[in-house]
Amino acid sequence: MKKYASVHSVSLKGLSATRIVVESSIDTRSVYNDIEIIGLGDAAVKESKRRVRSALTHAGFPFPEGRIVVNLAPSDLKKEGSGFDLPIALSILKAAGQLEATEGNFYFLGELGLNGEMRRVRGVLPMVASLPHGSVVVVPRSNAGEASLVKNVVTYAFDHLKEVVAFLENQIHVDPIEPRNISGCIPVYDVDMSDVKGQQLAKRALEIAAAGGHNVLLIGSPGSGKTMLARRFPTILPPMGEEEILETTKIYSVAGLLPPDGILLERPFRSPHHTASTAALVGGGNDARPGEISLSHNGVLFLDEFPEFKRDVIEALREPMETGRITVARAKQSVSYPAVFTLIAAQNPCPCGWYGDSEHACTCSINDIKRYNRKISGPILDRIDIYVNVPRLTYEEYRSMNPGESSEKIRERVVEARLIQQKRFSETRVRTNARMNGKLLNKVITLDERSESLLKDAMKRFAMTGRAVEKVLKVARTIADLENSERLQYHHLMEALQYRMRSEELN
Repeated sequence: MKKYASVHSVSLKGLSATRIVVESSIDTRSVYNDIEIIGLGDAAVKESKRRVRSALTHAGFPFPEGRIVVNLAPSDLKKEGSGFDLPIALSILKAAGQLEATEGNFYFLGELGLNGEMRRVRGVLPMVASLPHGSVVVVPRSNAGEASLVKNVVTYAFDHLKEVVAFLENQIHVDPIEPRNISGCIPVYDVDMSDVKGQQLAKRALEIAAAGGHNVLLIGSPGSGKTMLARRFPTILPPMGEEEILETTKIYSVAGLLPPDGILLERPFRSPHHTASTAALVGGGNDARPGEISLSHNGVLFLDEFPEFKRDVIEALREPMETGRITVARAKQSVSYPAVFTLIAAQNPCPCGWYGDSEHACTCSINDIKRYNRKISGPILDRIDIYVNVPRLTYEEYRSMNPGESSEKIRERVVEARLIQQKRFSETRVRTNARMNGKLLNKVITLDERSESLLKDAMKRFAMTGRAVEKVLKVARTIADLENSERLQYHHLMEALQYRMRSEELN
């Protein structure tokens, strides 16, 4: 005699989710008493049969006699992770007649411990967000925070398999999780731009970068404050909107890096070491998890000691810097992740770090300096909007008791500039000046004769590429926005060109 039952779950590929039917068939006449899982599951799915059997036994349910075949349909779609434990256990209980058929549009997610305890799984937010309006989803309580961000489904959270079964059989009453309101959430930072002494030019450059979403290269001797400035850069960025919070939280959910409350309110700040591999930056592995580039989405990717990164790691930045997406291609699958980030790179001017310093003598030869700076290719330098020299502080600047301008004050100006851009690009998918394409650039920027002459001379003198000219115009447009100037003026262009001069010394 054969018994059959099914429940529903969700499978994840990158940030895309697919609804899965978990089927169980029990052949009670078979002398083979075990579980066989089919349907193209990975190692974690295959190991599920041991966890499920132990969980059912410890939860007080007699394990069905006979051969149990569990199919995860569609069978041609690869399934990954331990989140199928709960639906497999419930489908077996239904097939064995130990659980009444569930009514309604139920979906189940969760890993089971050997004692039946429900444990956290990765990717719950994008999986729950993919469900049809009005669906009912059951998740581990440790995933309740991220699941509560989805407002169009009914979510229940439990700690143990026994609780789920009791709930499905109406033996206990459980209230669904209240949807979480994240509008108007303001993150609190432990650092502030007022901590930075001096460095007015660098602060100004970072304000422009924050206002327009521009990439920055900080160049300076050891101890000049490059890292300090970079780590305070997120504090002057506008707070994330609801859409950005959900986008970012989904990526961290897939990566398994969410905090206990299941939500990210602060803009990401990722700072991989210069020994990081290409896979660590781009993403990869058997399940094509997001790398540092995607984890920086809607935030900051800080690359300290920029020339010390491997050449192929630096070159991997080209596509996402240009398109705002990164595709992780592997033999068995290809996954695309969003990657709209601000790159803040930092480097010394030479291998010893003291080239151009007024007090320390540089011990590098001219060839050493050129070789060091040429580790960063022209195409990558072309994609950086702003170059800033960060000089070492004098004793008087370091010991000054005058507080610098706070992050809050700078952020107010940045937010106002972003609102201007939001209005300007309201009919497009562009958010910031840095993301303008050539067509938009020509539409929003007009130069007078004097400015045209200045730009023409600069392009010829510094052998600027077309992309470099576009970067200058985008930065100039942001400077104008910070001044609430509708028209791009000569002094805006002059300041923008100032942030390109250093690039010539790097080649």
